[in-house]
Amino acid sequence: MYESFYGLTAKPFQLSPDPEFFFGSRGHRRAMAYLEYGLHQAEGFIVVTGEVGAGKTTLVQQLLRRLPVNNVVPVQIVTTQLEAEDLVRIVASSFGLPTDTSDKSTLLIRLEQYLRQLHAEGKRALLIVDEAQNLGARAIEELRMLSNFQVGTKAILQSFLLGQPELRDLMQRPEMRQLKQRIIAAYHLGPLDRAETQQYIEHRLAHVGWKNDPAFDTAAFDRIFAVTHGIPRRINSLADRLLLSGFLAERHQLGEQDVVEVADELRLELGPRRGFLRDAAAAPADGERASAEALADFGDEIDAVSTSTALNGSHGGTDRIALSGQGVNGAGRRPSGASSGRVADLEHRVEMLESATGMIFGALKKVLRLLRGRASGAEATERDSP
Repeated sequence: MYESFYGLTAKPFQLSPDPEFFFGSRGHRRAMAYLEYGLHQAEGFIVVTGEVGAGKTTLVQQLLRRLPVNNVVPVQIVTTQLEAEDLVRIVASSFGLPTDTSDKSTLLIRLEQYLRQLHAEGKRALLIVDEAQNLGARAIEELRMLSNFQVGTKAILQSFLLGQPELRDLMQRPEMRQLKQRIIAAYHLGPLDRAETQQYIEHRLAHVGWKNDPAFDTAAFDRIFAVTHGIPRRINSLADRLLLSGFLAERHQLGEQDVVEVADELRLELGPRRGFLRDAAAAPADGERASAEALADFGDEIDAVSTSTALNGSHGGTDRIALSGQGVNGAGRRPSGASSGRVADLEHRVEMLESATGMIFGALKKVLRLLRGRASGAEATERDSP
């Protein structure tokens, strides 16, 4: 929509990963070096972790473009909420092997024969598992067992594990100690810094023919970094909406206030406005007074968390919303008459609140991860003390 207005040849900030737009930040270059080092070793596991939207998938796609196609046969698995037996089936299917049997041993025999055939042809297999933090302990053990396939002393299957920070926690479990011994390199992909955030935006714009239209104030880049914390996917989402807003307002110069307004719009779309439950509960009909008063009380709790949760980008459960939704209709009764429009509006706002409660869930997971790390450190100190 805004591409022709700004003279761009394509959309610069799409959310789907595209290796054409790969930006080699300091962290991404280092992660790429680890992946290439792992390929050179031709065995074991390489583990790369990072927050949601940090650019792990784009990194892998860029790596795949660099692979020597005559020597390495890569497959990538992106659906990882699987049982151990299903994982073996998916791996076999990804390599193009028939999976017309429910016998796991038959699948393993077929897979080993295929890997040996590749080795005889001077090739080797590379298995890339994305979203690996979703794998259970048994599924990861299956991956470890697959790494045992060898011809003489040479491994014939190598694996890359990519995942969110929870994958690091998973690797600390006692049952993971055998797999940890097979990890030859691990790297955590962090966010971009302030300078890299500006370079990232300008890099993507330049890739589609940007000639400083629109122009960005320095303060605009400062605010983009403050809002997105340097996470590439968040930058894409905000920058895309910013260009759309500039097009609608026919602006060719974008400043800090433009970023602030767009960021506020995104927050309103992703979560409820402050105090909306109290507004919905105002002036209740006689038959709804008890439910409305309960909503007003609940609104005090929502006010305490809505501002902070609307700034985060996590997803999660909606149990609290389901309970409050029951209160709206008074134990399942749907009001009629003039109040029905107000209740319909409230139901719409409750749907918006679902995303906000998910943000709370994400924040709690981060706190739990921090507490686990501190507890592990305390235990290690106690063991080392005389």
